[in-house]
Amino acid sequence: MTGFRTLFALTLLLAGSAASAQQLNEANTAWILTSTALVLFMTIPGLSLFYAGLVRSKNVLSVLMQCFAITCVASIVWILVGYSLAFTDGGSVNAFIGGTSRFFLAGLTEGSLAGDIPESVFVMFQMTFAIITPALIVGAFAERMKFSTMLVFTVIWLVVVYAPICHWVWGGGWLGQMGLLDFAGGTVVHITAGTGALVAALLIGNRNGFPTHPMLPHNLTMCVAGAGMLWVGWFGFNAGSALAANGDAGMAMLVTHISAAAGSLAWMTLEWVRFGKPSVLGIVTGMVAGLGTITPASGYVGPGGALIIGLSAGVVCYFATQAIKQKFKIDDSLDVFPVHGVGGILGTFMAGIFASSQLGLFSGQGLDVSIASQLGVQLTGIVSTLVYTAVVTFIILKVLDKVMGLRVDADTEQQGLDIALHNEKGYNDM
Repeated sequence: MTGFRTLFALTLLLAGSAASAQQLNEANTAWILTSTALVLFMTIPGLSLFYAGLVRSKNVLSVLMQCFAITCVASIVWILVGYSLAFTDGGSVNAFIGGTSRFFLAGLTEGSLAGDIPESVFVMFQMTFAIITPALIVGAFAERMKFSTMLVFTVIWLVVVYAPICHWVWGGGWLGQMGLLDFAGGTVVHITAGTGALVAALLIGNRNGFPTHPMLPHNLTMCVAGAGMLWVGWFGFNAGSALAANGDAGMAMLVTHISAAAGSLAWMTLEWVRFGKPSVLGIVTGMVAGLGTITPASGYVGPGGALIIGLSAGVVCYFATQAIKQKFKIDDSLDVFPVHGVGGILGTFMAGIFASSQLGLFSGQGLDVSIASQLGVQLTGIVSTLVYTAVVTFIILKVLDKVMGLRVDADTEQQGLDIALHNEKGYNDM
């Protein structure tokens, strides 16, 4: 089964001969325009508010600033080189990286088509994925990374990590050719962001006082508002990845919602049983886990499979969060790896199971190969994405640490990044 983005990539590779045969589909175009706005809404303001509410009040503006700046920087990188490296023909190295034909979006015109939608819309839709992926990593080094280093890291990481893996999976590269099932970004977005976040957290070190001093979210109301925006925006993320206004998009939206609800309830129930009270932070984190885990499977599974995936996400990601912070004492500040990384791994693996048409009530849209064979492909995608991201992210951060330093000094961290780095405060003294 070939992913929709892979089909679009193949269309782009043959654009010269196929352009006359394609006709603009206005319904599909309208849906992808809407989906693009929804995915951008996930980062600005959804993820921004979600993360900002989770940090201490002295760092709230720094997180908002990081997400906003990443949105701007990633957009320019995508236009200059990212889109071309991800979605064009790389010639003899096409299995691993795209080409240069669309650098600076050269040759892109109002009439250029990608499938049956304007290529400009496809560029913009994919740009929103390139924006949110490094923005997710912010949660791992919140409250202690230099703003300047974060900007440089984002540029390099997008070019040498995100764009190649995006090409592997969606741009006609080797994982797409193998038949990897990743509908909307289990490998491309969540495993890359989660793995990059874990490496960053390990290299930059824990916040001063972690884990002996409590570092509680300063504004859960803000956090819940951002989480709600993520939930709504995720419909564009997953259903928009059908790249058409059709039944695939409708099913992707339905299973996305089911998984989010199931993940929320599973996480909430675990906390209720263990601690006697369900928490607001728990239910919204379970929602994000459910959404991240269904992402790679959303175009391939049915409602029954989505329910199992969502419940599994709530349970597995909950215990992964406890292990990272309590057992391993890693200060992945906002739980990027245990929620997005583990969720992406789990969802990519389970897509290989629940896409099968042989599971009765839990069947999906069918596989051209056996479950065992497909799981081999899924594991290949998971391991290769994780290893490549970990190694390259480690190298990038090590070099940046030598050149410009990763972390603010102890006085700056104590004062808070809002005042120290931006000369502003999130809240004026009453």
